[in-house]
Amino acid sequence: MRGALAHRSDVDERTMFGCYCFFVDGKLCIGIKGEELLVRLPPDRHGELQEMQNTRELSPGGGMKGYFWVEPNGYTTRAQWAYWVEEALAYNPLAKASPRKKKTTKNTPAAAKKAPSSTSTQPKKKAAAKKHSIFEADD
Repeated sequence: MRGALAHRSDVDERTMFGCYCFFVDGKLCIGIKGEELLVRLPPDRHGELQEMQNTRELSPGGGMKGYFWVEPNGYTTRAQWAYWVEEALAYNPLAKASPRKKKTTKNTPAAAKKAPSSTSTQPKKKAAAKKHSIFEADD
């Protein structure tokens, strides 16, 4: 996959949906999980693509229209491989980018009280193991 996208400068690689995904222009384009491809295609072609051999929906419940797994038999030839890559890249400029979630920091007293840096000369004490309430009666 890297070779197929090597000519592009706007590719980012991340993990998502339990697979290794390639984002083009900040949008999920194609992914790999085991031997299967995850492709993002036009949602308005969902019904047509759903009927193709060697493909299955990412979300059979219909929540992720346009996302499909392609089984190895669906991309065994160069022509089949090129079809899926070209289709995903062709749709990418039209796809909507999902906004990235901002990491939030909780404003809790525990977070505000940070432990002193490790420059202390005193050895660290090991915290006592906390027992679950069902075991308290066994003491």
